[in-house]
Amino acid sequence: MFAVDRRLLSRLEPVVRRVLIVDPNAHAARLITDIMKGLGTREIIVEGDHARALRLAATQDPGLIFTERAGGDLDGEEFVRRLRRSEMPCRRAPVIMVTAEATASSIKGARDVGVHEYLRKPFTSADLMKRVENVALKPRDWIEGVAYVGPDRRRFNSGEYTGPTKRKSDKPTDVATSALAAKDQAMRILAAALDQFDADPQQAVRAVREQARQLKASGMAATDTRLVVAVGALEVTLASGPPTKATLSAPIGALLAMHQSAGDPLKKAG
Repeated sequence: MFAVDRRLLSRLEPVVRRVLIVDPNAHAARLITDIMKGLGTREIIVEGDHARALRLAATQDPGLIFTERAGGDLDGEEFVRRLRRSEMPCRRAPVIMVTAEATASSIKGARDVGVHEYLRKPFTSADLMKRVENVALKPRDWIEGVAYVGPDRRRFNSGEYTGPTKRKSDKPTDVATSALAAKDQAMRILAAALDQFDADPQQAVRAVREQARQLKASGMAATDTRLVVAVGALEVTLASGPPTKATLSAPIGALLAMHQSAGDPLKKAG
């Protein structure tokens, strides 16, 4: 085991207080258990079946989740996908996928279902510690879309990249540019939610609600009365009975038209 600074343990505590480990391999689960106890985890729940793990997640509300990718009655990607699209309080909890399979397709699959970090077996205590620090101390923006629900994929860390730099587009920008990018992303998600509404109505409505919240905050921060009023019309529609694609079309269309008239052509949401 390794020594950890008390101040760091204090910062990690809110996330690592209760941990769920989803892995049918008892030895692998024990290794993670021992390391997490050294990081101050007070309660650890271990389960190898992803259906039972989802039920435990709903009742235990873990602050951090580890999952194997596959094995026995476990499909790690399906577990994360269902977690992210659930109504559980822990649906946004950081998820670290720990597996011996680190192919390009498995890493992409983990990223696209909403995994925060990817850790390849065998790993050291320091490897796992680095992943825990990343999810606990470097929070990522949450994306509430229809095709994708989870942390911002542009900052996904598989731990396998060895190149010199990340893409320039991933680097932080000034506040004004970041605000504009966030507004554009919210508009793109609104457009995608309307387009994909029939595929998953429940998630589409949740995506629309989240973008309305973000756009309203953006409009109020920038004193953009037109945007706040337009978002208000969308909020009224959301509150007036079960939203449908037909009822959402007009208020979302008005927001998109306003955005495009300001010289911000929409790109397809990823």
